[in-house]
Amino acid sequence: MVAAKQSYEDSRRKRVEENKKRMEALNLPLLSQALKTSPKPSPTKQAKPRVVQKQLVVVRRSTRFANKPAPIYKEVAVDRVAIPRRILGRQRNLSNLVLASPEAIAEADEKAEKLVSGLPPGYPILTKSMQPSHVAGGFWLGLPVDFCKLNLPSRDDVMTLIDEDGDEYPTIYLARKRGLSGGWKGFAVAHHLVHGDAVVFQLIGRTTFKVYIIRVNGSEEGNNGAD
Repeated sequence: MVAAKQSYEDSRRKRVEENKKRMEALNLPLLSQALKTSPKPSPTKQAKPRVVQKQLVVVRRSTRFANKPAPIYKEVAVDRVAIPRRILGRQRNLSNLVLASPEAIAEADEKAEKLVSGLPPGYPILTKSMQPSHVAGGFWLGLPVDFCKLNLPSRDDVMTLIDEDGDEYPTIYLARKRGLSGGWKGFAVAHHLVHGDAVVFQLIGRTTFKVYIIRVNGSEEGNNGAD
């Protein structure tokens, strides 16, 4: 039994020696060591950005417009006042608007100054001579910038207009544009305002105007003075 075991160990050592010699003959130990110490593979090369070429092309115009000239925008003269055509078709035809003479306008303004001098002090007052855009067309009433900054709200609000009969008319005050928009048309139409009328606005509250009207034709609205 002992002899058989010894013979097995001798045979195993002999095979190990033979395998070692074969590996050395094939340089396998060196190859294995080289694999362990080989440098890391290089990172993947960064892809080059895609180049897009731009080309100029001729844009074809529609056959409906290709042979037509560019549109020409004209102004229409209404009683010696040039008013853009776009305004004529918006709210009201200004071709029938009667323009007051400079002399009549100056007389209305003078009467408005006299009216203002008789009003109670302590209330901010402004006077507006009615222009075509105030009484027709877009019905927009712009107000003096300084007056708005000192006396009117800094944000859009509802301004109430009280006429000399005590009737109230709410209007929309646009703070950024410094003027009265929605509601002003109703007031102007209800009081038959025309070009050249002098309208006095007395600020009796934060958002309330007392309004007096001096007619350009010589007549005056209401009691023509203070309460």
